[in-house]
Amino acid sequence: MRIRVATYNIHKGVSAIRSEPRVLALKQAIGLFDADVVFLQEVQGKHDLKAAKYGAEHLGHKHWPAAAQHEYFAGESRHAHAAYGMNAIYDHGHHGNALLSAFPIANQANHDVSDHAYEQRGILHCVLETPRGTVHCYVVHLGLFEAGRRRQTQALISAVRASAPNGEPVIIAGDFNDWRNTLSGELRNALGVVEAFDQIGSNSALDEIVRTLRRKSGANPARTFPAALPFFRLDRIYVRGFKVEAAEVMHGNLWAKLSDHAPIVASLALA
Repeated sequence: MRIRVATYNIHKGVSAIRSEPRVLALKQAIGLFDADVVFLQEVQGKHDLKAAKYGAEHLGHKHWPAAAQHEYFAGESRHAHAAYGMNAIYDHGHHGNALLSAFPIANQANHDVSDHAYEQRGILHCVLETPRGTVHCYVVHLGLFEAGRRRQTQALISAVRASAPNGEPVIIAGDFNDWRNTLSGELRNALGVVEAFDQIGSNSALDEIVRTLRRKSGANPARTFPAALPFFRLDRIYVRGFKVEAAEVMHGNLWAKLSDHAPIVASLALA
């Protein structure tokens, strides 16, 4: 079985510079992934101020839908199933992580991993029922401070061990804010996962040797931030029980206008 997945920090559905709505364009862009499962961060579940300013009277690119963003993205698309984990709550609304899926979501749970009061973070865990069995998906958005990210990574490891303890297929994707790539080795050792860009390649013995050497030397994930000229390696897709057949960062003018992060798309084959 093959699954195509994508991860994308959508910056709450507004442009990075002027904070103008990009929700309609984002919905169209998500369709371009041609992905079975989409991991989204900074998804706006509710924003009364934006809804009042860009409500039903706006039919163009500045339109702000009445539905929560994850519901709007899933509507009239191949993603018949959607889940949302609310992390940050404020007077005029809330935002968090979301998962869009072409497969049924058997159950979901949102784990609060906030490290302090000024930065609400969560891990959204969804159990997908695929034709080949259960797949565990974890949508991740870690904090801006390294010490906090390490504690949140331990919470992620504990969550995966508790909910997928017997080697079940796992996909962990999102915005790790791990620009120095200090967490990949820890996740690999604790959970047996590999990062998408560390595994792509052919099945030849030479390629396997090269990948092994890269892993030992600390292979680098892809550059995804800022989207206009990606330099920092913030966004990741980690897998267990899958072979990564292809992975790419979506570059170009379109993606630079939609969010401050560039999305990653990967094609996986169940091992």
